[in-house]
Amino acid sequence: MSKRVTLFAGHYGSGKTNIAVNYAIKLSEEGKKVTIADLDIVNPYFRTKDSEDELRQAGIKVLSSEFASSNVDLPALPQDIYSIIDDKTTFAVMDIGGDDRGAYALGRYAPSILEENDYELFMVINKFRPLTSDVESTVEVMREIEQACSMKFTAIVNNSNLGEETTEEDVLGSMQYADAVAKATGLPLKITSVKENLLKNLDGKIDNLLPLRLQKKIN
Repeated sequence: MSKRVTLFAGHYGSGKTNIAVNYAIKLSEEGKKVTIADLDIVNPYFRTKDSEDELRQAGIKVLSSEFASSNVDLPALPQDIYSIIDDKTTFAVMDIGGDDRGAYALGRYAPSILEENDYELFMVINKFRPLTSDVESTVEVMREIEQACSMKFTAIVNNSNLGEETTEEDVLGSMQYADAVAKATGLPLKITSVKENLLKNLDGKIDNLLPLRLQKKIN
């Protein structure tokens, strides 16, 4: 069952923004009132705002800083983000900045989220990123993010992929890594993401699949 507040964090390039966008659309398709907030203000390559048209067409409210691709520090975050934490009638999806530097933005909202205690904080992992290619380095990144945002992760998303070049074998081959990260941290592996065109072949082979439409970069 979906928590009211769902947060996605991870290493730079882990694919957390793409996961957040697809997850928000999935919730909306289930008939839920959804708002997605982009807390990633450390010059990300992909931004939630890049999918704004698609999200709004799905009936999803989008909150992002107008300075999201600038060097303006944390005060650039929109005040409306507080409203989705306070508004218990909406499901909030939050895209957190990469690594510990980006996760500092979440710290200011952590007390309210923890007090309500109806949240899931997902660590998005990707075996094919150079700084999280093994269990030890992945766990190290996780702990740094937790310290920065003053919250503990509650579950893991395996988003191991090679973009458009990802094959069925790549996803299957990443499961040993994902299971090892889950075992090392004591966290459940709740989602494994796959491109939509791979879903049919992987269905039944991997539990809890989330089909993805890959996000397109807007220049």
